[in-house]
Amino acid sequence: MKYALVTGGSRGIGRAVCLTLSQMGIPVLINYQSNDTAAREVLDTVVSRGGSAELLKFDVGNEQEVSAALDAWEQNHPDDYIAYLINNAGIRRDNLMFMMPEQDWHDVINTSLNGFYYVTRKLLPKMLMRKHGGHIVNMASLSGLKGMPGQTNYSAAKAALIGATKALAQEVASRNVTVNAVAPGFIESDMTKDLPVEDLKKMVPMNRFGKPEEVAALVGFLCSDAAGYITGEVISINGGLYT
Repeated sequence: MKYALVTGGSRGIGRAVCLTLSQMGIPVLINYQSNDTAAREVLDTVVSRGGSAELLKFDVGNEQEVSAALDAWEQNHPDDYIAYLINNAGIRRDNLMFMMPEQDWHDVINTSLNGFYYVTRKLLPKMLMRKHGGHIVNMASLSGLKGMPGQTNYSAAKAALIGATKALAQEVASRNVTVNAVAPGFIESDMTKDLPVEDLKKMVPMNRFGKPEEVAALVGFLCSDAAGYITGEVISINGGLYT
């Protein structure tokens, strides 16, 4: 059986992606770091809608935790593999760079970029060995495309993730593995709840923030057979804010 792993799957965009993929008939592994209550709510919602899901708790930025959790899962599922990987986990620590604590720089880079590396490197061999390959979708950001003031660390992490997406896509294309990135703009979520929403809406041609479900629908398409010839792409979903 082919499973999907969604990192940072307990809230916001990650939660919406878990629900969307489960509705496509894909069993979902909901990764999270600490919020047991939120993760359990996602699991219960998936099951209540007729889907299948498991919780997988680990810090994507900790190589030992990643390896231990995924090794244990593979031992318990010898005939299954993770064919869909959504590298969604990320954190913000916004500040002007000259005031930015060193730890805030490293924490943001570690979660978004090193987390992508640790998880993807661990799962790639199984995808490459299987006839049906796999689909990897990396959650980038508008910040990684144009840069955002106050987000030098976040913009750097997401821009690097875009570069990694393009390079990895070329490495694994011949083995039927696609690698794409999604770059959301302002989306209603925990990541944006502390922003001046009404002021920022005026910058968006559609005059609103996007919904997590809209991003999840795009991720679902990239994980479908219909997107089998799309790889190495960065698809913006930002209401026309930046094209």
